[in-house]
Amino acid sequence: MKKLSLIAVILLSFTTVFSQESDDKQIKTIFGSVDSHGGYGAITINYTPINNKDGIFMGGRGCWVIGHGLAIGFGGGGFFNNYHYDYILNDEYHYEGGYGGMYIEPIILGRMPIHLSLPVFLGVGGIAYASRYSDSYYNSSHIIEEVSPVLVAEPGVELEFNMFKHFRLAFGVYYRYTSEISLYNTPPDLLNGFSGGLTFKFGKF
Repeated sequence: MKKLSLIAVILLSFTTVFSQESDDKQIKTIFGSVDSHGGYGAITINYTPINNKDGIFMGGRGCWVIGHGLAIGFGGGGFFNNYHYDYILNDEYHYEGGYGGMYIEPIILGRMPIHLSLPVFLGVGGIAYASRYSDSYYNSSHIIEEVSPVLVAEPGVELEFNMFKHFRLAFGVYYRYTSEISLYNTPPDLLNGFSGGLTFKFGKF
């Protein structure tokens, strides 16, 4: 009986030491231990009205996922809207441009099949006023008339579905804020407004 007790004490001691060593190997952060690291790449397609005309934003992002609860990375994309007739310049014009920068994305209950993420984008880009000049059916050209730089902040909410182990589908709604735009015949807050669409995420979450 004494031998069994001694063996039990020795085994318990080894288990305690091993557990302490395993804990020491975990990455320590300001907010506690991190038990998981991953990453993903994503493709985004959004509907975004610009100047009361239908527009499209297409972009992507790549993020590092920390502890299933926070993603940090970089991304960006481009946008354009439908052409409209400018009676002053006597031609068809539309807006086009793009921006890139950093994403910070808290993930709420990321282990659940359906959950939320709260991506916030901060970046810089530009917007252009462009014409579609055409002097015949077969001869047309695309001319950039004027360009304005912009700073962009775009918070959003995404409802995510864990479709497969390495694939998530997100339905998102976003609101874009920009610095004042300086373009011919253009409101300075032209790009401010809502957008929404789909994001396809591939990676280790």
